[in-house]
Amino acid sequence: MNIANTKIRLEQRFALAQDSVGFPAPGLSDLRIVVIDNYDSFTYNLVQYLAEISGTRVKVFRNDEISIDGIRKERPTHLVVSPGPCTPDDAGISVEAVGAFGGECPVLGVCLGHQAIGQAYGGKVIRGEAPVHGKTSLIHHDCRGVLAGLPQPFVATRYHSLVLDRALSTTLEISAWTQDGVIMGVRHREYAVEGVQFHPESLLTAVGKDLLRNFLSHRSALR
Repeated sequence: MNIANTKIRLEQRFALAQDSVGFPAPGLSDLRIVVIDNYDSFTYNLVQYLAEISGTRVKVFRNDEISIDGIRKERPTHLVVSPGPCTPDDAGISVEAVGAFGGECPVLGVCLGHQAIGQAYGGKVIRGEAPVHGKTSLIHHDCRGVLAGLPQPFVATRYHSLVLDRALSTTLEISAWTQDGVIMGVRHREYAVEGVQFHPESLLTAVGKDLLRNFLSHRSALR
């Protein structure tokens, strides 16, 4: 039996069991949320959480079925770049979209989306020491941005083989990390652009909805 695949199936089946927001958070019903789907099985768990928190319909576009102009026509107040099974180089419009909309609206990248943010701003994506699929880790963080008000540390689920090299450009800062120093979050130093390597939509990331609520509550394109 493949334990990692079993965990994935269980999380997909029981994602709705995570402590949920019973009603949309106040003041978010006018949001226009766009998600770039990198062909990941967890994208719609993420979309569901965003919809529950905001009370709005989330627009989802595959990474090879939308253009920058197409996204811009949606007039997004928030842009999310989803997880995915590939590298940023193979993630369609993802890296380009980060560069185009950073500074125009808040941007959040999850897993592959986090790596796309790193690459868009001059970082290097490398192979981690070992694949981490369906495992939980303690996440240490700087208590700012989307991480504000979250426990220190908190438990989150990881599904990835690639990571961002710690030699980031000066445009980005490290916002979260594991005990052994693997980057788990980055943040643009000027724009409201953040990436998280872990999965906030995972059943075992108990703070996931709080993190997403922090993201949606920030209206400015700047930090």
